[in-house]
Amino acid sequence: MRQLSSLPGWAVLVGALTLGSGLARAAEHITLANGFDLTCDHRETVGDRVRLYLSASNTDFVEVNPTDISASEHVDLPVVNETAGAAPAAPLKTIDLKEMLSAAGEAHDLDSDLLAAVVRQESGGNVHAVSRTGARGLMQLMPGTAAQMGVNDAFAPRENVNGGTAYLDAMLRRYHDNLALALAAYNAGPAAVDRWHGIPPYRETRAYVARVIHEFNRRVDARRRQLASAKTAAAVAVVERP
Repeated sequence: MRQLSSLPGWAVLVGALTLGSGLARAAEHITLANGFDLTCDHRETVGDRVRLYLSASNTDFVEVNPTDISASEHVDLPVVNETAGAAPAAPLKTIDLKEMLSAAGEAHDLDSDLLAAVVRQESGGNVHAVSRTGARGLMQLMPGTAAQMGVNDAFAPRENVNGGTAYLDAMLRRYHDNLALALAAYNAGPAAVDRWHGIPPYRETRAYVARVIHEFNRRVDARRRQLASAKTAAAVAVVERP
């Protein structure tokens, strides 16, 4: 298991763009001068401001100055395929989630307890979680990130976990296995981390990094205690054997 370094302890603006399997539709991935990222369904100039619409409707938008937009690129987002009368998906079993995290961790040489800590902070294990910023699924993938990671359905548990793990791995490699910086980039985007040359001074991001690392450490400590207890029990059993 690769060793990760840390530092002491995305606020991303994205609307409700639903992911699912199907044909792709055009959108824009926009980077703002403050380091934030968002996925824009369409835009409109109103006076000296630009409205970035976060969904197909004209009611959900962010208004910025034209100079606030530092970069824009085309992205293709999957279109939802809704099946009338479809039964709701069965809840994900803990044992199934553990298997997914273990497999994804093994594929990327990451501790499954780290992935479990991210999942707990991101979604609390809710497969259908959608944040106020539009992130989706177990590891709360933004539409643009999901597209980059080849995730067609962010609500499909295994796809989400594989995509989220791949993205976290990419952030760890980008920041030379510095866990705190990688988590900050996972939450706030790498542009923000690069702009601030470290963890951005966003309260949400700093709290996120601290909570994930705390949960990861808690899980590792619990695993060590469990292993030590098992060894002690085994040793006692040998001594008491007639």
